[in-house]
Amino acid sequence: MRKHIFHITLAVITLLSVQMQAQAQEGTSKLIRQGNAQYKKQQYADAEASYKKALERNNKSVEGNYNLGNSLYEQKRFDAARQQYSNTIKSATGKEVKADASYNIGNSFMEDKKWEESIKNYKTSLKANPHDEQARYNLAYAQAMLKKQQQQGGGKDDKENKDKQKDQKDKKDQEKKEQEKKDQKQNQDEQKEQDKDQQQQPQPKPSKLTPEEAKRLLQNLAQQEKKLQEDKMKKVKGTPGSVEKDW
Repeated sequence: MRKHIFHITLAVITLLSVQMQAQAQEGTSKLIRQGNAQYKKQQYADAEASYKKALERNNKSVEGNYNLGNSLYEQKRFDAARQQYSNTIKSATGKEVKADASYNIGNSFMEDKKWEESIKNYKTSLKANPHDEQARYNLAYAQAMLKKQQQQGGGKDDKENKDKQKDQKDKKDQEKKEQEKKDQKQNQDEQKEQDKDQQQQPQPKPSKLTPEEAKRLLQNLAQQEKKLQEDKMKKVKGTPGSVEKDW
């Protein structure tokens, strides 16, 4: 009897679960259809909102993720669009959907002129769908643009090298400026020391004599010098004394 009741209860639960899933799926599909209608009218922000509501009900919806990626792409929000396309690839089982999602990722990178990344995704798209001529054309175009960029020295590696060289140059210039400042300060300090030494040395005092006093002083000095010279001459020219013989 208990088993019978258990089976009835289990059947009811299973039936309710199926009905709920069906309702949720129908709600998701309704929101996606609403988003598609808005997308066709180029109401991309409104379509984005509808697709996001659909994904709240079923975040693994392939159609919801893919179409949300398209609405974001049309709004030029390429990083966000790439994320939705990546979610599509994870959830999708068919190769064609994965190929289309990879193709759109390649297009989003091409919009940003990131040629290497776009080439990578076009190749992934062609692996899933080798007959996609549009993907093949875009791949060739991206490869040509990458080659042109590299020839002009605008490749990723060249940019990194230029940035590195610029950083090194800026660093050297800064070191040179700092050394010049040090040298200038050292010269200033040395000049201050020299000025200080000169100030400490005895300095000649300015004369306080008037011109007339200085003239008289010079005349007196000249007279004294003349007298000294005369006295000296007398000593040299002195009359020799007589020498008497001691007979």
